[in-house]
Amino acid sequence: MPAHILIIEDNPENLDLMTYLLTAFGYTVLKATDGEQGLFRAKQERLDLILCDLQMPKLDGFKVIQKIRDEPQLATLPVLAVTAYAMRDDCEKVMSAGFDGYIEKPIVPEDFVSQVETFLNADLRSGAVLPVSNTQQRKSEPGGRAVRATILAVDDRQVNLNLVRSILEPFGYKVIAVDTVKEGLRTARREPPDLILSDLHLPDEDGYQFLDAVRKDADLREIPFVLTSSSDPDRRHLAEGLARGATKVLFRPLEPEVLLREIETCLADK
Repeated sequence: MPAHILIIEDNPENLDLMTYLLTAFGYTVLKATDGEQGLFRAKQERLDLILCDLQMPKLDGFKVIQKIRDEPQLATLPVLAVTAYAMRDDCEKVMSAGFDGYIEKPIVPEDFVSQVETFLNADLRSGAVLPVSNTQQRKSEPGGRAVRATILAVDDRQVNLNLVRSILEPFGYKVIAVDTVKEGLRTARREPPDLILSDLHLPDEDGYQFLDAVRKDADLREIPFVLTSSSDPDRRHLAEGLARGATKVLFRPLEPEVLLREIETCLADK
């Protein structure tokens, strides 16, 4: 059975990123946004591992690990520090404080889950494996690196763009990330992508307006266009997106294998 993991982190974007990645791989994630809340949850919940930021309000990570190791029921629980420290002396300080290991910031999404799983027993790992892409390699970047397809990703939240990169780039996709419709159109016209992946809720102009502009452009109208949204997956959003010409409408949170499969399907139907 996949592990129950507590994340103690006061930075919302880091918390969202770690939660998304672990949840996508089948783990049950509990969250706390300061040291006191994290310590309380650690005492109340059945946990298999804790990820703990070092710099937090109320109790920092060093005080949290000290109190955890003083609790008999938590003394042997694996606890990893999530730290921006990189110097050797800092890492030694982390380990000597009682942490079982550490993960450096900024988090590397494609490595994060495997780093965490190193500290879990085999029977607690999710066993989820991202599918290998079957799309034919069609292009190469300078230096000979194969590119399966170019994806233009448009989203005003950097954490969402980071997630798209982390899911698609390891499978040979080139991801061009921008944060506005205006920049998306400019980029698409300069370097037409093989597929556009756009959030619905964007500042100034939304994903529907972006879709309309693409479908009216003779040079872009045939490009597969995937709309994404974090709102409730109701029929209205689905119907309106498809009626305006979207190839797919997807709702977050998306498991990595689902996003890969949907993009494969859209590209195969071009």
